[in-house]
Formats: sequence, C-alpha cells, structure tokens
Amino acid sequence: MNYQASEKIPLWRAAGALVSEHRGLIRSMVRRELMNRYKGSVMGLAWTIITPAVMIVIFTIIFSGIFNASFKSGDRVFSFPVYLFCGLLPWIAFSEGVQRATSALTENTNLVKRVVFPIEALPVNHALAALVHQLLGTVVLLAAILILERALYLTALLMPLLLGLQLLATIGLGWLMASLGVFIRDMPQFNQLMLMTWLYLTPIFYPENIIPPRFQWLITLNPMAPLIRSYRRILLEGRMPDWRGLCFTLVFAAFCFIFGYWWFERTKAAFADVL
Repeated sequence: MNYQASEKIPLWRAAGALVSEHRGLIRSMVRRELMNRYKGSVMGLAWTIITPAVMIVIFTIIFSGIFNASFKSGDRVFSFPVYLFCGLLPWIAFSEGVQRATSALTENTNLVKRVVFPIEALPVNHALAALVHQLLGTVVLLAAILILERALYLTALLMPLLLGLQLLATIGLGWLMASLGVFIRDMPQFNQLMLMTWLYLTPIFYPENIIPPRFQWLITLNPMAPLIRSYRRILLEGRMPDWRGLCFTLVFAAFCFIFGYWWFERTKAAFADVL
C-alpha cells in the first residue's frame, strides 16, 4: 500500500494505517529496544521499577524531609515528591521519545538503505519504548500515592486518554526530528537544548499558582501544561482532566502527527543519499 498517495488518502489516515499495518514489527522493535537497554544487567527490566522507586524515596527525603516542601492545589496540600514525580513521568517519556528519534535514522543507516524496510517505524519504536517506561513508573507512582496520600481515585482510569494525546505528539515530533537529524547533524544538541528550555517553561517543578500574571501567557501557549495538569488532576486529586486545555493539546498533537508524517514522507527519498 502506498501511504504517500496523499491525493487519495488523508495524511492522518495514511500515517495511522502505516502504524497499524506494521504493528507486529513495531512491537518486536520495542521489545528489542527494552531488552537491549538492559542487556547484560543483573536486574534487567526490573530497573524500570527500581529507578522510579528510588527517585521517589530521594525526593521524599530531600524535599519533604529536609526542605518540608509541598504543592498546593486549590484548598488541598500534596506531598511534593508525588506531585513532582507525577509531572515528571509524562515529560520524561515525551522528551525521551522525541530526543531518541532525532538520531534514529543516523544510527540505523543499514535499515534506511533497505528499500523494503518501513523506516517510519523507527521513531515510533522510540516513542512506544518511552511510553512503556512511563507506564511502569506509573505503577510505582500509584503505590507512592497510596502510601503518602492514602488515596487512589477512579479518575485514574482516564489515563489512556492522556497517553493517547501524548503519544500522538511524540510520534509526530519524532518523525519531524528524525528527518531533520539526517540533514542537520547538530539537531540532537539543538533538540536537547529546546527540550530543556521547554521543561523549565512547563509547571512541573513549581505550581502554576506562583507564576506572575505577566508570564501566564507562557502557560496558556504551552500545549504540555494542560497535559501535565490533567495527569495530576486524575491521579492525585480525583478530578476530571482540564478538558478545555486538552482541546489545545489535541490540536497541537494532531498537527504534530500530520505535519511530522508529511515532512518525513516528503524528505525520506533523500535519506539514503545523505547518509
């Protein structure tokens, strides 16, 4: 099937069909990605649980034990470690998926030069592998919420909706960055700087209510802010997501997915020559 025939097939449908058709290949690539990351390790995939657990313990000791820090949302005060970790988990998955996709093609030139290999699957592989780490980290987060906040909420069942939006944006930006990484070899460094700046402009390490009014526009125009806010609402507060903000995130994610796929398909004919 020729997914590049955009005259007959809408781009969003072509991109979705490509991911669906090669889901078996993508599944095996994700499995291999996870296994290779911990190859030779004694603990293996257990590190995906151990690492976030240790992070929460460290956050608890430093921020709650030493600095007595806390997050306030409305009339409720939350433990700083779980509130911070709840925002960090989706961001780490998002940024890791985008960053690793930037060099996905340059690190797999042998696959890029194979005519029959669907190279569009390479950025998707990194996005899904990062999502698996987030899901395993969420298990630890839920355990920490139960221990520190003594509560779990049914609104957590809405998490797949947020994961879908996040994955859509990650894959779309991954396609775009993978293509740019072929032609601009400084792209991984630039991308890392961009993601670090974006991280600090997103209310993860600080609550939104301390942002001065003159800088509120930075949050309004940040598509990741409603996503992080919604994760915290459904997991920590037992409230509905920020539906209005998520509409903006949905537009951003859909645009990234469609434009990223369009750009990748438009430029991939030159990949083999450049690499």
